[in-house]
Amino acid sequence: MQQRVAGVKRRTGETEIQVRLNLDGQGIYRVKTGVGFLDHMLCLFTRHAGFDLELEARGDLEVDAHHTVEDTAICLGRALKEALGNKEGISRYGHALLPMDEALVLLAVDLSGRGYLACEVFLPSPRVGDFDTELVEEFLRALAMNGEFTLHVRLLAGRNTHHIIEAIFKALGRALKAAVALDPRMAGVPSTKGLL
Repeated sequence: MQQRVAGVKRRTGETEIQVRLNLDGQGIYRVKTGVGFLDHMLCLFTRHAGFDLELEARGDLEVDAHHTVEDTAICLGRALKEALGNKEGISRYGHALLPMDEALVLLAVDLSGRGYLACEVFLPSPRVGDFDTELVEEFLRALAMNGEFTLHVRLLAGRNTHHIIEAIFKALGRALKAAVALDPRMAGVPSTKGLL
């Protein structure tokens, strides 16, 4: 089996990011972005996806975390796309209905080759610690667009903002784990078009 591993580097006037992603890993992570809450969410995501992730980011945190969060998602999305290669034999679709205490999130992905985000999530608090919670949607959008996949996220229940966001990242990991899984019965790509 061909290794499904990718490395991405990105350097701008605002951030410098390096990512190495292994889709067939063991949920091992080494993540350092300078944004503690984002690190926590990326570790949860990686563990639940069963990927291996090495990610280091330096950004203009003296401004705020926006550029670091968005550019981290850009790099992670590009690494996912690269690691998938031509997508032969993948399951393509994945979903998760994930509870986190009182929070319940429904999340679905389609590794379609088309970036799209539909996000219907109300976050009760504008901040968790020093993290701006509006950055969650920015992260998801940049990830889906650069990973070229369709991502739907729905909040079905929840009052605690930390729990809601944690459920989203865990569900994202579970859904992508299912979508990238290899189906031994699948010859070629799972599309009548012949490519994704």
